[in-house]
Amino acid sequence: MRITIINFMFNRAFTLVEILIVVSIIGILAAIVVPEYQNHAQQAAEAAAKENLRILREAIERYTVDHNGIPPGYPDNDTSQAPTGIWVYRHLVDPGEYLTFMPINPFKNNHTINVSATPLVGPDGENGWIYYPPTRDFHLNQPGVDSKGISYFDY
Repeated sequence: MRITIINFMFNRAFTLVEILIVVSIIGILAAIVVPEYQNHAQQAAEAAAKENLRILREAIERYTVDHNGIPPGYPDNDTSQAPTGIWVYRHLVDPGEYLTFMPINPFKNNHTINVSATPLVGPDGENGWIYYPPTRDFHLNQPGVDSKGISYFDY
């Protein structure tokens, strides 16, 4: 009776060939699905970057209107002083009136702001955002192009 049970168990096992076929099919399916997933992940990051830029630019405009044309970033709203990222944060996020948190650059997972002393020409790739207060020019600080060939900096 014991021999019958063991023999019955061995008759139900998969052969090596069957296992290799299943593993090959799974590999082929993964090779098809993974690039599609990566493409969607890239498009999601691009959409998040555009939305975060829209939110930040709107907050900058509202702050500027509320403070007689002075954009965020200048210490104590004194345009004779050099603007800094800390002051941008203090003006937009600390009071909670314009933003409840600083949106992140989804490509870098970084929310820091590089406040430029000169007009912006392109990304330096170091911080999450790059900002030129005199013109309220605010950009994604990300080199490269998106899935449609548009520069991230030009969003």
